[in-house]
Amino acid sequence: MVLLENDSFLTELTRLFQKCRTTGSVYITLKKYDGRTKPVPRKGNPETFEPVDNKCLIRATDGKKKISTVVSPPLLDLAYSNLLRAHIDGLKKKDKKSKSKKTKATQ
Repeated sequence: MVLLENDSFLTELTRLFQKCRTTGSVYITLKKYDGRTKPVPRKGNPETFEPVDNKCLIRATDGKKKISTVVSPPLLDLAYSNLLRAHIDGLKKKDKKSKSKKTKATQ
């Protein structure tokens, strides 16, 4: 997994979306990140650690290439949401079934 800067992550994510537009999928995960690099011990003396501020770890993969970055909340709202809105147009529409037919059939 490659940890990138915010700008280079945006460009690589755009490339992933363009590459997978016709076939394939891009998986994106968001996770709260507090800056720890080591896991918290289960027993014994846990180290006292105070996170500086809330950050978000964003990971993206197409199954072959994995990229990630750490983002602070103000940047998350603007740049990433605009990028996702621009490239999430390949979703299939959900079939709507009427509720009245279901209730009549069960009675």
